Amino acid sequence: MTALARRWLRAATLALAVLAAFAGSAQASPLLWKVQGAHATVYLFGTVHILKPGLAWRSPAIDGALKASDALWLEIPDGDDPVVAQPFVRRYGTDQAHPLSTRMDPATKAQFDALLVPLGIPAAQMEPLRPWMAGLILSTAPLLKAGYDLNNGVEHVIKAEMQAAGKPVGGFETAEGQMRLLADAPPDLEMEFFRSSVAEGQRVVPMVDDLVAAWADGDELKLEALSQGEFRDKYPRVYKLMLTDRNRRFAEKIAILLKGKGVSFVAVGAAHLTGADSVQAQLARRGMTAVRQ
Repeated sequence: MTALARRWLRAATLALAVLAAFAGSAQASPLLWKVQGAHATVYLFGTVHILKPGLAWRSPAIDGALKASDALWLEIPDGDDPVVAQPFVRRYGTDQAHPLSTRMDPATKAQFDALLVPLGIPAAQMEPLRPWMAGLILSTAPLLKAGYDLNNGVEHVIKAEMQAAGKPVGGFETAEGQMRLLADAPPDLEMEFFRSSVAEGQRVVPMVDDLVAAWADGDELKLEALSQGEFRDKYPRVYKLMLTDRNRRFAEKIAILLKGKGVSFVAVGAAHLTGADSVQAQLARRGMTAVRQ
């Protein structure tokens, strides 16, 4: 495993969700929905995976839903454990036989190298990485450098609370499965993701800052426009892979929960809960209505 991969391993574990990682302000009222089944209730909470210290994002509605819930469901249950991800990073994120620079055209290479300079990452350290892993680093490293911390992410906080209360924590995906979303994608789609990360590299932190008010205020329409609109139009295949297809799978598993009993708290990246392809829209197609709280 390269030194760079070790350095950013913890970030890479959750970096697939960076597309949906938003920071909030002190007056937070994040997105929360309730779906009622015959004998079961599911709360849907749009999360922020990486935040700066000191952010006050809790609300009475969120705390009440957590207290009432019997179990917590996340995208992946062990996303905050780098030990779990490490073997998969080695297996799916590196390719010694095909240096990263050989996959780039001159213009992309120049832009890529320019992005690494302020991050203090030598280009040579990126060479063993596959494009999808390099793209994740470009999406995550600027946030860490700007003071965002995975330990302050919503999932990390509520998972600890639910475990302390003796409540089970499950996941809709696995760390390996998340990585293989891009690792198993066709080469041209993997490169499309990489090029999108290079193109957006200088905008990562400003983008997160622009999304602050929308997430904190629970402004669903603005959040959708900021997080999905341009990305959906410019990179439709990556959008489908990372959001639409996964939303459908999330909804299938939530539908199973709603056919059972008890109360479940489902926490997934906020981008999964906005727009025409959202988890709620997928549930509506199954006759299940999500009501904003």
